[in-house]
Amino acid sequence: MFSLSLDPISVQQFLVEKNWLFPEEEVQQTEVPGAGNMNFTIRVKTNRRSFILKQSRPYVEKYPQVPAPADRVLREGEFYGLTARIPELAARTPQLLAIDQEQSVLQLEDLGVGSDFTGMYAGNKQLSTKDVSELLDFALVLHDSFEALPKAERITNRAMRTLNHEHIFHYPFVNENGMDLDQILPGLEKSAAPVRQNSQLKHRVKALGEQYLADGPCLLHGDYFPGSWLQTPRGIRIIDPEFCFFGPREFELGVMLAHLKLSAQSEAAQDFALAYYRQKSPLDEGLAQSFAAVEVLRRLIGLAQLPLTLSLEERISLMDQATWTLTS
Repeated sequence: MFSLSLDPISVQQFLVEKNWLFPEEEVQQTEVPGAGNMNFTIRVKTNRRSFILKQSRPYVEKYPQVPAPADRVLREGEFYGLTARIPELAARTPQLLAIDQEQSVLQLEDLGVGSDFTGMYAGNKQLSTKDVSELLDFALVLHDSFEALPKAERITNRAMRTLNHEHIFHYPFVNENGMDLDQILPGLEKSAAPVRQNSQLKHRVKALGEQYLADGPCLLHGDYFPGSWLQTPRGIRIIDPEFCFFGPREFELGVMLAHLKLSAQSEAAQDFALAYYRQKSPLDEGLAQSFAAVEVLRRLIGLAQLPLTLSLEERISLMDQATWTLTS
């Protein structure tokens, strides 16, 4: 399998072979557009334009020891194929320019210089109600636009869901899973023990995991958190839907709510998000809150860590709240 690199000569050769360049177009520069977790992604600047190349490999780019479906960006391409049909969604996602099925490479519109929302975790950004409503408007249109789509056109993304299921609903709750949480924050390993030893909680998490794996009615982004939200000069854009699938809307909203909690957004912002969504589409609020609780726990005691600045006491408080949600 051909592997993309930052070498402009190699990139030029690949693009010429794929006929993805205009006549007399030449690669002048390549760069990493931002910190990514799942895939190898580069910005390509030519003498005429710039665009993004993204390739998925048989492992997670940030964690090479973790195997992952090598064709996952093809599911992302399918997502963009669907969202291109809806103007409100197409306006907030990058345009798919080309796709190489054999090498699992996408050529995408470059949304320009921007930054994702991961700065929220450092406590230096409070979302405005405008930000929250924009993010929810995208999710609402996404969730409500494809319920009548024929089964043959629906994205199941089974392999990526299996991977995600392991790291959301199983691995974080296994005793002696080989992860030393004290390397993240001293005292965290001991603090996680009550969660991992709570049989009632683990039974509920298992049931939620089964709901996640079951097919549902709504097209979901699948990883709707600050790393997938991009602030650009043209407004908020949504990227990296490689975990997309048709499932329950409550999972998507639950993930978003969890990251509002993890980034210490105000209670008012959290309440606003829940009320805003519920006013516009039917929602099982209890199910959304349960998915949010699992997401909080897996981000605190699982492999997919965030750049959190929360103290041990604040993390324990969040774990206690999540435990109460899942067991009450």
